[in-house]
Amino acid sequence: MLSLRAVKQRRHNLPFVLTREAAAQHFIAATACQEADYGAMIRHYCLKEFQHSMEGIGQRLWCDWDETVGTYGELTNCTALIAEKLDCYWPNRLVDEFFVAVHRQYFRNCSPSGRALHDPPNGVLCPFIVLPVLVTLLMTALVVWRSKRSEGIV
Repeated sequence: MLSLRAVKQRRHNLPFVLTREAAAQHFIAATACQEADYGAMIRHYCLKEFQHSMEGIGQRLWCDWDETVGTYGELTNCTALIAEKLDCYWPNRLVDEFFVAVHRQYFRNCSPSGRALHDPPNGVLCPFIVLPVLVTLLMTALVVWRSKRSEGIV
């Protein structure tokens, strides 16, 4: 059984508890990230600027990391700054989805290393092809010559 003093104390603390919970809910609502606004802002501000910069670079150089690293860094910083202004965590689910979409549009044909793949110059390629072929032929000739020579000695 509760004493009269305990009941009075609970009644006295009840408004404080309700007020504290209401304040916490209000604080969460006031500081929570508005994902719809955040998504719209990164598309409107960050993506538009990125698209403009990538058009300036030219599609042929999109896979050249040296050409795109600055623009990509600006895009990353833009999403982080908007997240900070809107009190959103960064990175978050929207940022992940945003960058996946950017990669699908701009970098889907690029190699994982970020470098455009191409054949080396002929001056480098030819020795790597000719040298093993010549060594194989030379070793085969040496084995045949040595096997014929040892037959006459025994």
